[in-house]
Amino acid sequence: MKLASYLHQGTKSYGIVTPGGIVDLGRRFGQRYPDLKALLAGNALPLARELAGAPADIALAGLTFLPVIEHPDKILCVGMNYAAKRREFNEMNPAPTLFVRFADSQTGHGTPVEKPSHSAEFDYEGELAVIIGRGGEDIPAEQALSHVAGYSCYMDGSARDWQHTWFTAGKNWRRTGAFGPYLTTADEIPDPHALSIRTWLNGLMVQDDNTRSMIHSIAELIEYISTFTRLNAGDVIITGSPGGVGKKRTPPLFMKAGDCIEVEIEHIGHLRNMVIDAQRPTAAAASHIAA
Repeated sequence: MKLASYLHQGTKSYGIVTPGGIVDLGRRFGQRYPDLKALLAGNALPLARELAGAPADIALAGLTFLPVIEHPDKILCVGMNYAAKRREFNEMNPAPTLFVRFADSQTGHGTPVEKPSHSAEFDYEGELAVIIGRGGEDIPAEQALSHVAGYSCYMDGSARDWQHTWFTAGKNWRRTGAFGPYLTTADEIPDPHALSIRTWLNGLMVQDDNTRSMIHSIAELIEYISTFTRLNAGDVIITGSPGGVGKKRTPPLFMKAGDCIEVEIEHIGHLRNMVIDAQRPTAAAASHIAA
């Protein structure tokens, strides 16, 4: 089952993606579960599955995709988690490299990704996103995948010239992280470590790997993260990017306005976004911020 969050005729909702369009779950369950995050927190995926064969309510062409989980409590990102990426950056630390994204740094499938106005090195990173369905603390690795609701694609846009002694400043510009198109439920992905993952920039394949190349498995990451913070339904773990990033190419290859960036993960989905320039605040807005 594939689940999407979206905007339709000015109203936010969520539903099941079918070949004929969207089965609108928000219309049916919205009073109990106002968004996809609430559906997961209510352990209501079985309720949604009962409608998987229902006729579509909305054509896909008639909606605007939102980030799969629009307002996660936590977005935890894993750096340097593919062997080729570690070689590119000469990374030797054996422990998982973690940083955070904020919810307002995200955008949905088919909507603009914004190149930060203060960055000349806006880089692409295609990644597998893990969406937590059942929360917990101190989750052992052997039980970790039972806490996963599903998977999605993520384009973890990085302002490289803002990544210095920490990653967070380079990862949280508005609309730099694309998340979608939808959540593919875990029952459709028996082995999340056997998936091809590819990124294209303007039709050129720039990343090509398999999730089996992860240094730290999804189960290990959930165990590690849940040791120091509680994971809640709707939380997102972005599991790292393969090698081939623009920063380490000769010459470097960065995203600019007018570019098309795509991330495809086998059996999960195909995420596509156009890049635009972010607008600097006007003089009036800047003076208001300063005040």
